[in-house]
Amino acid sequence: MDVHLVTAAGVEERPVEELPALLDRGDGLVWVDIPSCDSGAVRVLSDVFGFHPMAVQDCVERNRVPKVHAYADHVFVVLHAPERGDRGHVHYIELDQFVGRHYLVTVHGPVNPAVEPAVALRETRAVLSRIEAGRLRPATPFELSYAIVSALTRHQEDYVEAVTSDVWRLEQQVTGGRIGDPEEFVNELFRARHGLLAVRTMAALSGAIYGRMTTLARISPEGNRLVVDIADQFDRVHSVADGEREYLQGVIEFYRTVLTLHAMLVGQAQSEEVQHLTQASYAQNEEIKKISAWAAIFFAPSLVGTVYGMNFDHMPELHWIAGYPYALIVMVLASAALYTAFKRRGWL
Repeated sequence: MDVHLVTAAGVEERPVEELPALLDRGDGLVWVDIPSCDSGAVRVLSDVFGFHPMAVQDCVERNRVPKVHAYADHVFVVLHAPERGDRGHVHYIELDQFVGRHYLVTVHGPVNPAVEPAVALRETRAVLSRIEAGRLRPATPFELSYAIVSALTRHQEDYVEAVTSDVWRLEQQVTGGRIGDPEEFVNELFRARHGLLAVRTMAALSGAIYGRMTTLARISPEGNRLVVDIADQFDRVHSVADGEREYLQGVIEFYRTVLTLHAMLVGQAQSEEVQHLTQASYAQNEEIKKISAWAAIFFAPSLVGTVYGMNFDHMPELHWIAGYPYALIVMVLASAALYTAFKRRGWL
């Protein structure tokens, strides 16, 4: 852990062993920054500062939502900053704070192994650089906390800006008809939506936390003014993320409309093709009917001719004088009857 003594002259790094004496002095601001809450850090938080065991446990474990707990002489706050991961995953980078009368303790919560450890120290290292360069001279713990949390809200805004650039690119792809792989495009849409929802939730819950802090009577008027400003910063991030989410929802609705119209056009084309095939099939059936009808008409005289063409000895019709005309008349009548029947049925 890093122990810093912040005075009007600047910032000094001190060993951990001097921490009890520094807390008793009261002539400077003591800032303890703990990159990882290991067993040694737990002893310092419990024995030197005497923090509540539940608050110390919150520093050891990962907290999934922001929170605030007010104690007699300090306030414990849990916040989150977003960090982009693979395939749209949003890592929650936790920052815990103990804001006392003459000290500020910042504890960086457990970090996913996929995230670089330096990411968790981003805000505190930036503020420390400003103090060392003389651009910042915090006189109270709330002023120092204000600088750190303001850096955190700026990072949330930068995250929204990065996702917004993706949203604009996706909108250009939709309006330009350059979607590419539809499945991958849909995944990109919902990854962007997930990122905006994550930051929106972080900012909304954090703003509620600082809104709650404005009601605490133990915070000085100057500290309360800073708390109100931080709450306003979180509300601004919440509003921006919410607006971009609505904008992205419009892109999603536009893409959904494009898909619907495309499906309608495909369905219409398929319907026209089916109708064409149906008409062709109907015409083919009509031709088959005609062929079948004429085949039946010609089959009747062929049957008579076939029967009497067998020339068996015991066929009495072969010796009739009127046998030949009779056979012709039967052929003509059978064909006429079949023609009339098929004509009435519409086959001819």
